[in-house]
Amino acid sequence: MNMNIVKRTGEIVPFDVDRIHRVVGWSVKDIKGVTASDIEINAKLQMKEGITTREIHNVLIDSAVNLISLNNPNYQYVASRLLSYQLRKDVWGGKNPPKLVDFINKNVHEYDVYDEDILLLYSDEEINKLDEYIDHDRDNLFTYAGIRQLCDKYLIQDRSETKIFETPQFAYMIIAMVCFGKYKGATRISYVKKAYDYFSKFKINLPTPLMAGVRSKVRQYASCCLIDVDDTLPSIFSSSTAAGYATGSRYGIGLNIGRIRPINSPIRNGEVIHTGVIPFLKLMESTVKSCHQNGIRGGSATVNFPFWHYEAEDMIVLKNNSGTDDNRVRKLDYCIQFSELFYKRFLKNEDITLFSPYEAKELYDAFGHENFDELYKQYERKTSLKFKKTVKARKLMSLFIKERVETGRIYFMNIDHCNQRSSWDDDIKMTNLCVEVLHPTKPLQHPDDKDGEIGICILSAINVLEIQSDAEMEKVCDIIVRILDQLIDYQDYFLPAAENFTKNRRSLGIGITNFAAYLAKHDVKYTDDEAPNVADELMEKVQYYLLSSSCNLSQEKGKCPKFNKTKYSQGWLPIDNYKKEIDEFVTRKHSMDWESLRERIKEHGLRHSTVSAIMPCESSSVIQCSTNGIEPIRSYITYKKSKARTLPVIVPNYSSYKSRYTLAYDMENNEGLIKIVGALQKWVDMSISANMYYNYSHYENGALPDSKVIKEILLAYKLGWRTGYYNNTDDGDKQSLNDNENQENIEEGCESGACAL
Repeated sequence: MNMNIVKRTGEIVPFDVDRIHRVVGWSVKDIKGVTASDIEINAKLQMKEGITTREIHNVLIDSAVNLISLNNPNYQYVASRLLSYQLRKDVWGGKNPPKLVDFINKNVHEYDVYDEDILLLYSDEEINKLDEYIDHDRDNLFTYAGIRQLCDKYLIQDRSETKIFETPQFAYMIIAMVCFGKYKGATRISYVKKAYDYFSKFKINLPTPLMAGVRSKVRQYASCCLIDVDDTLPSIFSSSTAAGYATGSRYGIGLNIGRIRPINSPIRNGEVIHTGVIPFLKLMESTVKSCHQNGIRGGSATVNFPFWHYEAEDMIVLKNNSGTDDNRVRKLDYCIQFSELFYKRFLKNEDITLFSPYEAKELYDAFGHENFDELYKQYERKTSLKFKKTVKARKLMSLFIKERVETGRIYFMNIDHCNQRSSWDDDIKMTNLCVEVLHPTKPLQHPDDKDGEIGICILSAINVLEIQSDAEMEKVCDIIVRILDQLIDYQDYFLPAAENFTKNRRSLGIGITNFAAYLAKHDVKYTDDEAPNVADELMEKVQYYLLSSSCNLSQEKGKCPKFNKTKYSQGWLPIDNYKKEIDEFVTRKHSMDWESLRERIKEHGLRHSTVSAIMPCESSSVIQCSTNGIEPIRSYITYKKSKARTLPVIVPNYSSYKSRYTLAYDMENNEGLIKIVGALQKWVDMSISANMYYNYSHYENGALPDSKVIKEILLAYKLGWRTGYYNNTDDGDKQSLNDNENQENIEEGCESGACAL
């Protein structure tokens, strides 16, 4: 064939078909169940004069991608290799990697995309030692979806020019270097190598802010922030400013508007009347969405409010499609806060009373604590209150359930569990975007308010499928605690209130991910009686090792300044006040030496106020080909959509674990999942982002009964759930969520990475 093609350099050369054979042959080498001929035939490559090598290569990649199926899962590794080959050519300019020191210098000085401190922290000699340790062949561990997700979302790049500046192994090594940049000598090199191994072998799941940010010029590494709002105009507008800065800094946002007085409340002795909560929520909505970080994360926020707020009935339905735009705020998510008093009155079909938090400030302060119930009854007896109305508890619950089923996106927070069973001694009044973080907060009175507290949490997760032993789990926990501890001090803060909270509280949120595959590995279903015991044993070890590492760091560097504001400072441990109903189905005995740890903490304290939270890992799980957080899988293969493309994702070890996986919508109910989360929550010192799943085909006439959802929410409360996240339903309107047409959008809301790891 006499035809010319155009190389990346612009050079025109004769077409060489053998070159295609060599590249495709390399892409299938040592991979079972794939052939080079299938890729070449499927490509249907139509050659034309002047075709570019990139165009040819893209056709080959697409050919491999189109061959990915449950019957031929390994084509995802072929497509990955082909994409990796293209990425290396683009970044390296050839097949061979540059020297690490040259690579860093180029990205610092020529491209101006790396943090210049990298070169100040490390000598050329140290960088050369680390260069020798990099294993670029670990790129072969990626599936196509994994490396494509890296290219589209996480690798440092100029999105306006579609130019990528790094390859995965360089990125992992440099992230490790930044994380341990303040350590000294041989110890530092040792920790960098360990961290690199755990990143590149998928043992540690890096959240979006770390994977996309650490090494960049933007020193913003936390996943979420919690902004509390006071009932004043300065606080409301300061909070909106904070939300804008936070979104622009890649944070997902929790907002607490529980203090804001209701509509028609008097202002300045009645000179004007208050517009209510909804107009201010529209302000927050506009702020969050206008600062959307296109390509990296979505601008998203969850609004927190108590069940007894005077406008609760209106706020519950703000997201649904009925009503006019004037009385809907659809681009925020919502979390209603319940307590035991509400559930008791619901069960007895009794009334609840709604109040203005402005008139019931004492009541608001007591919410979540043991004195709330009696104080609530006292306020019900008060005749002087102007804003007080009575509704049936079941009416409010019905509104909540209807909204939860229809939108899936109104969450719940059991605020008494959050305050009485967590590690915090200070008040918890809110949670974050994805409801796994619990922080004491203090409203801003102005943007530079140094007395305010914006709760900041740096998150990460352990990929439990990849941990081979208890000894390795202990090492991984130690590394991840040290990494996040270092980043607390290294990162920048968008407002003084955020820095105030973070450096004084030093809260970490380390969770687990790939739990569905972990259960499958152990041949345990979510619905099995043994599943809560498996969860309990796993999380006990994780929490023990995390606390032990924090205690060790406290010895080395000192306890966190506000350690005395935690129950840990009083000798508390997770074993002390968990819901004892868990013992009815978790029958195993504790395996770790908690009393020795208790004595160590009494003596040395902790470096961190909290160490654990279990969050969604939707976005970052794609990179590691892991299942999302603790969730059961929805399908063996899913097609995850982003703005750029659709990615086929097959569950880990499909060929081996197929019969062992639990499909979410095959479960007849959520009882097994609720028990698992209860067992995990026993150990977690903050909370868990946990979903529920309903398949309409399981119910008479294809209708999901409200009573079913309510029963399971009550069970969740009984077993100690502090928060509840999505309500997922398969209503049969689309193709089954268990078939190959399932498409999940990873650019919407939290799943864009705003809080999802």
